Amino acid sequence: MIEIFTDGASSGNPGPGGYGVVMRSGPYYKEIYEGFRKTTNNRMELLAVIIGLESLKKLNQQVTIFSDSKYFIDAIDKKWVYGWMQKGFAGKKNKDLWLRLMASYKLHQVRLVWVKGHAGHPQNERCDQMAVFASKDKANWKIDSVYEMEEKNSL
Repeated sequence: MIEIFTDGASSGNPGPGGYGVVMRSGPYYKEIYEGFRKTTNNRMELLAVIIGLESLKKLNQQVTIFSDSKYFIDAIDKKWVYGWMQKGFAGKKNKDLWLRLMASYKLHQVRLVWVKGHAGHPQNERCDQMAVFASKDKANWKIDSVYEMEEKNSL
């Protein structure tokens, strides 16, 4: 069993953002984080899950994902994302990330667990610390090019 804990953050929405991921399986433990110069909280929440799933080395793994994002959890659990996909994501944001997430999601046996954010859950708190750190680490910011291009085109 693999556990993936995720969190995303952004300072302003949109604004600088980051994500944090903690992965563990038995004695194995890994942390991953990245920051972006301009993005949204929801994009970082999704990207954290994507990076966690894409980091798995074998297919068809039993995975439990812990997230404080109702946006992510509800879209899957309530099957909203499948309707969005059928409609080509008409009127929905983050199509690029949802498609990337679902491509990884379907490769594994995934169970989702919602955790309340900022409520003392050790791994969620660690993910939050990494996400906030990454969102402030200007020297290492990446560019969320899809978001920035969509924002530019909407002006």
